[in-house]
Amino acid sequence: MREVRWERMFPDELEAALAACPVVYFAYGLCEPHGPQNAVGLDALKAHAICVQTAHAHGGIVAPPDYWHIHEIGLYASWAAEWAGEARPWLTAVPPWVHFKNICYHLRAADALGFEAAILLTGHYGPNWQDLKTLLALLQPHFAMRLYGMPDFEANQPGFDGDGKATGDHAGKVETSLLWALEPDCVDISRLPAPDAPGPHFAMGANARLSDRRVGERMVADEVAWLGRKAAELRSEYAVHPPADRTPLSFVEIERIWVEEVLPVLPDFQSMSYLDRTPPPADSRWQLNYTIPDPSAGEYR
Repeated sequence: MREVRWERMFPDELEAALAACPVVYFAYGLCEPHGPQNAVGLDALKAHAICVQTAHAHGGIVAPPDYWHIHEIGLYASWAAEWAGEARPWLTAVPPWVHFKNICYHLRAADALGFEAAILLTGHYGPNWQDLKTLLALLQPHFAMRLYGMPDFEANQPGFDGDGKATGDHAGKVETSLLWALEPDCVDISRLPAPDAPGPHFAMGANARLSDRRVGERMVADEVAWLGRKAAELRSEYAVHPPADRTPLSFVEIERIWVEEVLPVLPDFQSMSYLDRTPPPADSRWQLNYTIPDPSAGEYR
């Protein structure tokens, strides 16, 4: 099977793949509690593997996965206090202003290489995916390639039960089944706790015992088909409205866009808020980042 992972390809393979299908896939996630039955890197493992299967089926190149994502702040910290408790979390977390600025540079690199479309797939849930869409709307006017950001559950249609409802969860039947299908060595159902064992079981989903590898394989196929259609749609948009200029953006230009266009609205990103959740208890390890800074005012420097 041909290689599609950017970091494992030779220059001639990259050139051929770009010529055949100038689409790049970016996979995002992090290491965090996902129940005792799943490897902690589930989010990025899942997103990256789905991107790889999509590129095999429909063409394109898969960028190296990014295992550093948003956590330990806002509603993420509040959620973790409830669902993960005080156990050592094994997180690979960065604040929103680091994660989203990194994305600006990821896209700059791909756009400079001549891709026509970029799909950014996050396997990590919470409101970060909504902020990703907001960010890409700000960035699109500056890039020649067409941009689309999404959580993987957007592509998981019709979902676990076939009714369009169970398309995503956290370490429950959906995510566990997906990882089981994609990376079977990273799921161990024998580690599931007894049904009557007290929780929170390292943030395990309540319905994790319903996980099914075969259903996971079907959901993966559904997502691959959905992403293939989206890639074709983005390429069609590019063909209809080709850019007048494909001059690569400089580092200085990215910094200007960040400071002038992204930073002013970053405090309104949902990842920067508790939304309808209450802050963690005063004695919780998740209180460390209770005070959320305003990066637009230079408070994170």
